[in-house]
Amino acid sequence: MSQDATSPRDFIREMVAADVASGRFGRAIRTRFPPEPNGFPHIGHLKAICVDFGVAKEFGGACNLRFDDTNPAAEDVKYVEAFRKDIAWLGFTWDAELYASDYFEQFYQYGVLLVKRGSAYVDSQSDQEIKEHRGTVTTPGTESPFRNRTVEENLDLLARMKAGEFADGAHVLRGKIDMAHPNMLMRDPILMRVLHAHHYRQGDAWCLYPLYDFAHPLSDAIEGITHSLCSLEFKDNNDIYRWLMRECGFDRPPEQTEFSRLELEYTVMSKRKLLKLVNEGVVSGWDDPRMPTISGLRRRGVTADGLRAFVETAGVSRKPQHTELATLEHAIRNDLNLRVPRVLCVVHPLKVVLTNYPEGQVEQLEASYYPHDVPLTGSRLVPFSRELYIERDDFMEDPPKKFFRLAPGREVRLRYGYFITCQEVVKDAAGEIIELRCTYDPATRGGDAPDGRKVQGTIHWVSARGALDCELRLYDRLFTVADPDALDDPRSALNPDSLVVVRGAKIEPSVAADSAGTRYQFERTGYFISDELDSRPGSLVFNRTVGLRDTWAKVKPR
Repeated sequence: MSQDATSPRDFIREMVAADVASGRFGRAIRTRFPPEPNGFPHIGHLKAICVDFGVAKEFGGACNLRFDDTNPAAEDVKYVEAFRKDIAWLGFTWDAELYASDYFEQFYQYGVLLVKRGSAYVDSQSDQEIKEHRGTVTTPGTESPFRNRTVEENLDLLARMKAGEFADGAHVLRGKIDMAHPNMLMRDPILMRVLHAHHYRQGDAWCLYPLYDFAHPLSDAIEGITHSLCSLEFKDNNDIYRWLMRECGFDRPPEQTEFSRLELEYTVMSKRKLLKLVNEGVVSGWDDPRMPTISGLRRRGVTADGLRAFVETAGVSRKPQHTELATLEHAIRNDLNLRVPRVLCVVHPLKVVLTNYPEGQVEQLEASYYPHDVPLTGSRLVPFSRELYIERDDFMEDPPKKFFRLAPGREVRLRYGYFITCQEVVKDAAGEIIELRCTYDPATRGGDAPDGRKVQGTIHWVSARGALDCELRLYDRLFTVADPDALDDPRSALNPDSLVVVRGAKIEPSVAADSAGTRYQFERTGYFISDELDSRPGSLVFNRTVGLRDTWAKVKPR
């Protein structure tokens, strides 16, 4: 099947198209996404998910969801469930759900095959001795004193390792390759090790576990994968991949191809470091909206379409890429701008009394949900009354030049409403402003003044009659440095303003009937979503997805 003409071209798709045309593998295209279930999927997985599933779909092939569950010390079924949920939410469907742990017996048999071929041996050195004898990038390694054990002796030890006769670390199975190889990963890599640990799926049935460089290529070959697509961090591992395919005698084996991983500034990608943030209560959980996890981004209000558009913008290349966080935020804004309704919400309320508006009167003003440049329509009625709330920042008693909002004696337009003029400022005993007394022009409802006079400022508001109290969670990036993953402890660079909770904000009553998980643009403020866990009628909670513009770029170091 030919590639969809609307799909973006990149070197991977060009390679796959050529392989399809030549019939290189003699079978349908099959890719795989192989996450290790030791944490929640995060934005670093996003490109791999889109590439693995996207390429398979575009070329009429299949994609396996295969969990690389070969490290029982860190894996859990809750992480498996998180990957299932998030991949499905992103809009992808896997053709088979598989587990590397189901291949343990086959891995063992391939280990036996390598021993019989003289391509592997059982090493009895300690971990420290193996590391010390590996050499450096400029000096060759030293061969193990156990490297030349006989085939019979190796097979006997390997069988006893499988049977659980030895303690952890007593022996390992190593590939017999070249201790002087320029790629240090090829210096007799460890393939299997003894580990007495309970596996979340296999229980205590196994104590001989494969290493990644052994399990990953063999799993691909067992499943008939054609294109093993990996990020650049696995480039050096490709030598082991090809060696193992040759030594095990696979016909038309899969080929590993590397592409640039998704590196996003101000973001930790290490699952180990993310787990530490969760376990130590720095964040509320894996789905904390400040986390780079798919579940955190979803709870923050980002859509699957927005994330997929971001990956397309970032592109696929052979060279390392460093993506600015502003690129992600731009993709989120572009996506939400075309889908979410606008509503009025005042974050920091300042009371306004319209002294010439009839007491007790409430009128309904028509307000559009979408601007004219968005291909959606719809409107609602918002109440207007004598008492209103405006943003505290939209008033200044002694304004500087180019401040075009409300000030004493100045006239502004209320969005969808009337022109108002500030006549009096009311303060408390401490000198804090508690109320503005203004007048309104009834001839300016929903438009310009009949006499042609103009105002320079338009501000948003909500009526005190019908306004709903709500809590706003204003989320920002979690770290203050561009590369927190480079720090041993990213907590040293935590942003103290990554979450600001505002209670007592005022929002128009049209949102009362909407369910948790509904997205809005709060006019002049940003994009928000009602929190799917904490928001409920009478106790509204909104999470800020993203602001209307990037303000961080103005202050970040150059």
